[in-house]
Parts: sequence; C-alpha cells; structure tokens
Amino acid sequence: MPDPDDNPVSFDDDERERMERLLDDTEYDTELGVEMAKDAQRVAAGELSEAEFYRQYHDDVLEEFGEDDRELTGLLDDAGGDGFGDRLSGLADDEGLSRREVLKKGGAAAVALGLFASADAENAAAAQDDEGEGTRYGMTINLNNCDGCLACVVACNEEHNTSAGANWMYVFTYEDEDQDDENFLVRPCQHCTDSPCTKVCPVGARHTREQDGLVLTDYDICIGCRYCEVSCPYGVNYFQWGEPDVPESEIDDDHQIDERGRWVGSRPPQGVMGKCTFCVDRQDGQMGEEKVGTTACEEACAMDAIHFGDMNDPESAPNQHLREYRESQENDQSFPNRKDHTVSTFKLMEERGTDPNVHYIGNEPSPHAEQVDGPVTYEDAGIVDNRKEEVLDNGAMANTEGEEA
Repeated sequence: MPDPDDNPVSFDDDERERMERLLDDTEYDTELGVEMAKDAQRVAAGELSEAEFYRQYHDDVLEEFGEDDRELTGLLDDAGGDGFGDRLSGLADDEGLSRREVLKKGGAAAVALGLFASADAENAAAAQDDEGEGTRYGMTINLNNCDGCLACVVACNEEHNTSAGANWMYVFTYEDEDQDDENFLVRPCQHCTDSPCTKVCPVGARHTREQDGLVLTDYDICIGCRYCEVSCPYGVNYFQWGEPDVPESEIDDDHQIDERGRWVGSRPPQGVMGKCTFCVDRQDGQMGEEKVGTTACEEACAMDAIHFGDMNDPESAPNQHLREYRESQENDQSFPNRKDHTVSTFKLMEERGTDPNVHYIGNEPSPHAEQVDGPVTYEDAGIVDNRKEEVLDNGAMANTEGEEA
C-alpha cells in the first residue's frame, strides 16, 4: 500500500463537476455516487479501510437501491467477533459460494451482526487473494514498439461488436514537454487487482472473476447507475446510451455468456456499462483452445507491442517480454526512453494503489502531455473518436466526457 501522506487521492473542482455531469444523466443519487467514487479510490490508496467505507455508505446504498451487494475483498479481515469467520465458512458451504462471493455477502452479514471492529488499510491489504496463486491475466505493452496504426482498436471493436465511439482499446498520440519525440499510450482496461469500480457497484454487476482476476460487468444485473464510471481513474468505461449498432441476434451466445453462465462478453445492451474484458470468451475456450491466453488486440498488433497472459506465470508472454527488455537495457546507457539511467517501465497511476495488471515499457506521460493527431487518425481508420482530449493526467485521461451515440 502506498503511504497516504506521499500519495493523497484528491479531486479538484473540475473533476467533481465532470463526475456530477455524468451522474446527472441517470435516475440515481448523484451526490452519493460522487462521494462513493472518491472514497473507493481512497480505499485503494490505503487512506480508508474497506470496513469503514462499507459502513459509511451501507444505509444510503440500501435506501437508494434496495440492496448493497458491493464487492469488498478486505471485509473478512476487517470484521471482528467470535465465530464470524466460521459463520462465513458455513455460508460458503451452504450456498456453494466462492471465497470472493463469501466476502461480498459477508459485508452485509457483518453489518447485520454488528461485528465490525476498528479497521485499517493493512488489514484490507492482507485480505487480498494470495498473490502468485492461480491465474491473473494481464498485459505488458511495449510503447517503444507501437507505431500508432490503431489496428488494435479496430480489432477490438470488430471482435466485441461495440457501437461507434465505444473504443474499449484506445491509443493516445501525445506530445510532452518532458520528451522530445511523438509518443503513444495504448490504454485498455487495467483490470486492477484492487479496483475502485467494483467497490461502488451497489448490485454487484461490476465484479472480479475469481478464477483469473478479470474485472467484468454482468449485463443482466447492471442498472446503469454509472457509479463504476466515475470511480475509475483510467477512463475506460463506456455507457451504452441507445440501441447497440449490432443487434443481439447477430452475436453468438458463446461470445456473450461466460463459463459461469453470466452475460459478461461482447457489447452491452442499451442502458448498461461496457468496457474491455480481456476477451473473456477467448479465455474460457469458447473460440477454441488455441485462443486461450490471447486477445484480439494482441493478434492485430504487427509491431509486437502487446503481450497478454498470466501475470502469475513467470514464463508467460507478458512476463517474458518484460524480463527480456529489462535484461537487454540493464547496461545500455544510450537507450532513449531511460529515466535517470534506470529502465523505463511503469504502471499507470500506480500511486493510486489499484495495482493494475497492465505493465508498460517506454515513456510515461507527464501531467503536461497533450494529445495530438497520430500518424493514423481515428477518422482514417474508420473509427469514431468521442474522447479526444487536450491533456493526459499521469498516463490516463484527465477527462472522460465522450460517450457513444
């Protein structure tokens, strides 16, 4: 966890106004969504415990939505009381629930039983799934290899049948006063290990899949409150305003329903939030075993920039590429993207504590980076771009106003 004194999460007036504008378009409580979004990011940054966050908003969420099914992975360790863990274990045995589902349901149980003890961020961190165990999908994206061709964006749109303007994969071309050359930033969903978006979803639609760490949206459950959108520091969510461009009748069920029977794949229906899924249908083997461990954007990239795989496997494609890069640059003082004679690798907005599962090689944009037209424009590629902005904020968009029509 980052030190809160070193990395405070703060929101200026412009950011708050942006969040309010987005939520004012819904039928749900704007003020509640804004405050929850801010505090969910504070939880990820270690400035607020999950137990306190749950307790602070539980009554308001129940009043507004009639339920409180938020995913909060640290509550088990934050809750006290004799026999509480045993009762949660019994809940798992009786209902056949996963550990993550037990934790989610356990939050409400803890409130009902009055078992919250004083909590701190270290407890929340300790409650995360054991690191290094199981599968945890992620990417290494080598920005030094990217040429801004937008093939990854086109491939993603085609694979997932997204509507015009809903670009789950986005490529920024930017200029930065701290760097001399034209630079690129390739931005899918970061599939955070500690995701603010799952912490604010009142109905549990936005969730982390137990078996592989994918952060997904259950389209059947999502009510379109957009709380997940304003809580995400990376600007990766797209709300489906109108009828999707591709009707459901033209989409194979295998591209929509995951191995648990939940509708999490392809584009969302009207009134529902969508974002990058790391090609969940591929990971479930629904497109053939040869597609497991691959994504459409990776396949489309001819520049060897995108590497997808299991971040818990030292020999996976992303880990191998990251390791080979670091080893090759260890003694090279002339490499253009080095920072203070260290290897230039980073995660986006890592100080926020979200532990994103996308690693980058190359230049990290400064807060002063300005987006410019790339060598291939979105219009040239036949893509609608509703999200062009003037400034990048620590590698992610400062504003995320754009929505599909």
